[in-house]
Amino acid sequence: MGISNIGIDLVDIDRFRKKEYGKNKIFYEKIFSKSEIKYCLSFKNKSEHFAGKFAIKEAVKKSIKEKISFTEIVTSHNNSKPKIILKKKLNYRFLVSISHEKDFAIAMVIALDA
Repeated sequence: MGISNIGIDLVDIDRFRKKEYGKNKIFYEKIFSKSEIKYCLSFKNKSEHFAGKFAIKEAVKKSIKEKISFTEIVTSHNNSKPKIILKKKLNYRFLVSISHEKDFAIAMVIALDA
């Protein structure tokens, strides 16, 4: 088991603030799973959480060799720590870190060969 690659992504939270979920459900459903949407909508600052999850998905795409869609990458949280699950059966485990502050969300992902 070794490091396959790393990925990092920075997202302007305003992109999600301008695309209100209630008026753009189809847009969100093309990127996020139902569980991810439910999670983000449970917060007062929904846009920060959507931006953070989007950053994770972009960082995952950068950290693996295979092409994969946003909906094949599912994020969740275990004791406030992010977790990545791939719907497509690929041989990776992930280390992930995420942060958001004022205008930006950032995620870093390390893909480990399983």
